[in-house]
Amino acid sequence: MTVRFSLRVNNDLDLAALTGLATAAEEAGIDQLWVSNDLMMRSAPALLGALFQKTTRLQLGIGIMNPYSVHPAELAMVASTLQEMSGGRFLLGLGAGSAEFLTWVGIPQEKPLTDTRAALRAIRALVEGARPADVDGAGSGWNRDAYLRLPATKVPIYIGAMSPKMLAFAGAEADGVLALLFPPEHYTTASELVAAGAEQAGRRLSDLDMPACVWLALDEDREKADRALALKLAYYGAAFSPYLLSRAGLVQEDFAPALEALREGDEDAAVRAITPKMLSLGISGDPDAVIQRCRELQRRGATHLSFGPPLGPDPVAAIELLGRRVLPELRRTA
Repeated sequence: MTVRFSLRVNNDLDLAALTGLATAAEEAGIDQLWVSNDLMMRSAPALLGALFQKTTRLQLGIGIMNPYSVHPAELAMVASTLQEMSGGRFLLGLGAGSAEFLTWVGIPQEKPLTDTRAALRAIRALVEGARPADVDGAGSGWNRDAYLRLPATKVPIYIGAMSPKMLAFAGAEADGVLALLFPPEHYTTASELVAAGAEQAGRRLSDLDMPACVWLALDEDREKADRALALKLAYYGAAFSPYLLSRAGLVQEDFAPALEALREGDEDAAVRAITPKMLSLGISGDPDAVIQRCRELQRRGATHLSFGPPLGPDPVAAIELLGRRVLPELRRTA
């Protein structure tokens, strides 16, 4: 069995930091690096344009862009241009985006599934040299002049999905799906939903790439790794989907004490407020502990493991440790 590995990082990092992570990822044998495009931070397309000049093998993806803050025509322009620049190493992550972030700029998110589906169909048509006006369900407003004046190409499109309906849609139409797993063992349910959508469209789960997207904190010192993940959970846990939290027997209010401690500047109290059950939403610890949790994902059918922030107290050191200790063992037992 072939097993693949990817990393996901945030677009709050500057180019120098991202270059260090990308270089470490290539040396560690990582297959893909995804950079988020969260609103009001650094532009992921600009960052990837630079990173393609500093890497040689690594596939680079934007995870994710949405059809509300950027029109699908411009998303297709970005995708086609980056694919041309990279010699075929670009991956596009597409999704409805964060409704909360979109309110910052006064953009309503009225029909997330319908709009994401239309965007996928329109973008795929444009980059492949067709016209969205000729494609059913590609959205309205396209006329015969709406075609990309660039060489036709192929761009793998991954759907960022967490809800059951979005997961099923990804299975039916996407090249891949980026499903955040809180906890990691939610992979079983998520992959079943993707597989059901694929089957209804005459496809199979194996026809698309489904990384098991988890949060990771890795360090030789298990306590340091656990602390790094706990701080991340303290900040973001209260914003997690109630549906996903319920899978772990948690509710958003469980994270209130940790978030309040962070707001008061007391990191130690925030870490203490994160219980073992909360910590299990991600994967943390020394290499042996991380390997054990990842093997459970492999037993559940995952052939692509995707590791996201915080990666560890020292992200570059964590990537090097992944390449040296964790990935060879997971490849051996895949």
